[in-house]
Amino acid sequence: MEFQNKFANLLLSFRYTRDEGDQESLGSMYKKVLQIAWPAALEGLLLTLMNSFDTMMVGKLGSAAITSVGLCAQPRMIILLVAQAICTGTMAVIARRKGENRQDAANSCLRQSMLLVTFIGIAMTILGIVLAKPLLLLAGAGEDTLADAVIYFQIISMAFIPNCWAICICSAMRGIGKTRITMVVNVSANVFNIFFNYCLIGGRLGFPALGVKGAAIATAIGTVVSSIIALVVVFQKGGYLSLRPFKGFRFDKATLGSIIKVGSGTILESVCMRIGFLINGKLIAGVGTAAFAASQIVGQVSSLTFCVGDGVSSACTSLVGQSLGANTKRKAMAYVRVGERICIFLSIAIMLLTFFGRDWLPTLFSEEKDVIFGCSISFLVLLLGIYPQNMRVMIAGCLRGAGDVRYVALVSLISVAILRPLLTWLCCYPLNALFPNAYLAYLGPWISFDIDAIVRWVLLHVRVKKGQWVNIKL
Repeated sequence: MEFQNKFANLLLSFRYTRDEGDQESLGSMYKKVLQIAWPAALEGLLLTLMNSFDTMMVGKLGSAAITSVGLCAQPRMIILLVAQAICTGTMAVIARRKGENRQDAANSCLRQSMLLVTFIGIAMTILGIVLAKPLLLLAGAGEDTLADAVIYFQIISMAFIPNCWAICICSAMRGIGKTRITMVVNVSANVFNIFFNYCLIGGRLGFPALGVKGAAIATAIGTVVSSIIALVVVFQKGGYLSLRPFKGFRFDKATLGSIIKVGSGTILESVCMRIGFLINGKLIAGVGTAAFAASQIVGQVSSLTFCVGDGVSSACTSLVGQSLGANTKRKAMAYVRVGERICIFLSIAIMLLTFFGRDWLPTLFSEEKDVIFGCSISFLVLLLGIYPQNMRVMIAGCLRGAGDVRYVALVSLISVAILRPLLTWLCCYPLNALFPNAYLAYLGPWISFDIDAIVRWVLLHVRVKKGQWVNIKL
């Protein structure tokens, strides 16, 4: 009992030394984080569940269909990374401007970002359609998956422009802490995705049975719907962020410089991550279709496990940025510790749910015994990475809110682009051949996932403790 009391006190109590003129209590800070975090976490949870439903529906067509759709994930993210980087810069800059009480500057930032991502979206659409086959071959598509994967990728590429608009607007809303709006935008769009998946994959309610092609059309429809809802939100009068299409517009060098300052570091981070994930996916695909299908299913569930960290990360990105904009540096550092304590308790709860659901969760996605068994044993390894994964996601969000994206990129280069693929290769090939009964073809990707999560958490935690990130100007 004495140990439990000491542990509880360690988690729940820390001294918060306020900045001059700051009267906010620690309890109020917890409340703010949770108010912003829960819609973001719920959004991530619902989106991941809907993506899981997508995979379940495609999974009825067989493991080759799951693999065809799964192979498109990393090439899609690689093409989108420039737009996402711009939007990360938008979120950080708008959070700062809100802290500085400069609403006009925040709206100017959104207008400039929307124009930038429109041009980027046009280029991405062309690249996605023209380069679909070589990108998917690079991702590891085989003879049994290439044709469906190319069709899927070309169709979803046609929705890249509205995709960019939705990402930009939602990032701006997260910057001011309006995560409920982003939740409504993305969840509503994915309801359409699921509905048309139901209609078009198997041919229901009078629609044709299009299989993987139907899944792609449903995804594109959902993307367009998300952009329409997001645009309606920002075209309305009275909100903190409001677009006026006929209002005078010009690029502002200072604003663009701040967006690019954060965005360039984010591009580097995204490149490192996507290259690492692409190599990792190709290595797993090379082991066999069943192993890759199991990896996709466990990946879907693992996304659920760190929705908590992602939600808290969104809250901390916004609140850290606003605190630094208001020149309350001690509060910004306190928000990191608040986020850490929230992640501790929620991660433990998620680990317990994953442990007890490890045997029946795979049956929701596949009926193939090898795939189900591979998923079940992989969940046991995944458990070890849930807590460090949530922590590193949360801390990375804090550093992005401060604009310290280059260090986050460096960590991603070391761990995601180099260490994780190397460990996956080691487990899935040499060690799997040496110990054929150890199921390392299934476990290897999640052993590397755990080590990657721990390494990034430690490196980011050290950075936060040094405190230099609170002095970055945007």
